[in-house]
Amino acid sequence: MKSRFLFPHYYRRVGYFCFIAVILFGIVFKILHPHGFAQELHHDAQPGMKLSHDTTALLLLFGLIFIAFSKEKIEDEHISLIRLESLQWAVYLNYFILAICVVFTNTIELMYIILTAVWAPLIFFIIRFRWMIFRLNRDAAKEVDLS
Repeated sequence: MKSRFLFPHYYRRVGYFCFIAVILFGIVFKILHPHGFAQELHHDAQPGMKLSHDTTALLLLFGLIFIAFSKEKIEDEHISLIRLESLQWAVYLNYFILAICVVFTNTIELMYIILTAVWAPLIFFIIRFRWMIFRLNRDAAKEVDLS
């Protein structure tokens, strides 16, 4: 993966800020309006609910993209290889889970699963990429300690 297509390193902080803001908003929204999302599906939602839904969806989208595709402090060929393998792994895992869900769910549940499948590859990619970077740093630290 060419690093010219990646965001600068500091965008990861912006991404985490957006992601945490969405999570906190979701928790507060669920506490204040326990049936809020169900109301929206029945088209009798409270005014402003679509705007808040769109805003949180965009914040989640930008947050996950900034987290996933920001450069590392040191972006070399090994990091690029880990990034590429993690992206491939995330796509395979997402479609494997989606295929299983298509077989074992009915049509109404499948709509929710497909909506979740839009965000899942980014989340799978971030989890695997961060895990592989963690392992790489841990192994490098062990090598330094042995020297």
